[in-house]
Amino acid sequence: MILILLFLSACFLAYSNGANDNFKGVATLFGSGTTNYKKAINWATVTTFTGSVTAIFLASELVKNFSGKGLVPDALIGAPIFAISIAFGAALTVFMATKIGMPISTTHSLVGALFGAGVMAVGSQFNFEKLGNTFLMPLIVSPLMAALLSFMIYLLFRSARKKLGVTKKTSLNIYEKQIPSTASYHMDNMATLKTKRTLEASIQNKTETYEGHILGLSSQKILDSLHYLSAGIVSFARGLNDTPKIVGLLLIVNVIDITWSMTIIAMIMAIGGLMNAKKVGLTMSKKITPMNSGQGFTANIITGLLVTTASIHGLPVSTTHVSVGSIFGIGTATRKADYKMIGKIVLSWVLTLPLAAIVSAALYKLLEVLT
Repeated sequence: MILILLFLSACFLAYSNGANDNFKGVATLFGSGTTNYKKAINWATVTTFTGSVTAIFLASELVKNFSGKGLVPDALIGAPIFAISIAFGAALTVFMATKIGMPISTTHSLVGALFGAGVMAVGSQFNFEKLGNTFLMPLIVSPLMAALLSFMIYLLFRSARKKLGVTKKTSLNIYEKQIPSTASYHMDNMATLKTKRTLEASIQNKTETYEGHILGLSSQKILDSLHYLSAGIVSFARGLNDTPKIVGLLLIVNVIDITWSMTIIAMIMAIGGLMNAKKVGLTMSKKITPMNSGQGFTANIITGLLVTTASIHGLPVSTTHVSVGSIFGIGTATRKADYKMIGKIVLSWVLTLPLAAIVSAALYKLLEVLT
């Protein structure tokens, strides 16, 4: 029974992770108007799943880190109730954030849950030094690095674009607006309804495209293709980085093979993204900063580079933190960032770790008493 509970807790975490994280890789595609929501989430699903499967071969270090090895005594790592507490504490935290549309970090939630359950279980034997060096430091540094790099690279790309003679064109989206019907009465007591229609241009929904050619090809078509590719790279990197963290919880009891674990978790993450990603997707795409395809492409390049590098070296960075940092860096460069929304997102990040820690610690204590 306890092993079934562990498996269900890991599945809940995988579903919550997919719902909160899957769209982040393609947020710039939707935000820039390069494609619609449905096509964006489908692309994210395919590339994230590919990254998850690839993790079987490349991300063994992350699996080991998120099993709790080195943070708590080895005797505790084999205890199913320890893994259940971590998985459920992190899952519940991510799921609640998803429901209100806040893009938080599954990695951050797992770190909080590891801390809460670990301290509740072993107290002062918990390895606080490793928690700071291996887990917290990359989580703090990565979004700042992403923001700085995307700011600098965007300015560099913009300068190169101008030198190549590629110009930017802004178009207003003009749409027909129907004014509510008004009733008028005649002498014979008959009433008629009149409906007015007018054309309006929305500044908020304007689109920016690029005019010019590079090597005889349309610059906008080249950029759209690169933008799709970069979004796929980010989603691939996220699957590569996040799946091992969840699988690490299943492997501590040596019940299920790593290949099957990765495959099952990847499938459930995909389902979570397809069914519950829209609220977080809108926050990432529309509410941090308006962007065009070139700016979205730049943010994706930085996010993909940092997350992939971190995964290969076993550093548990958050795709959420890196992606938000990259998009914010673009917004800072264009002076269009919504600092109020960034403040709300950062507050949700601050609350993530203690909330996950409290839930996992309480659950560990409850399971310890019951078993």
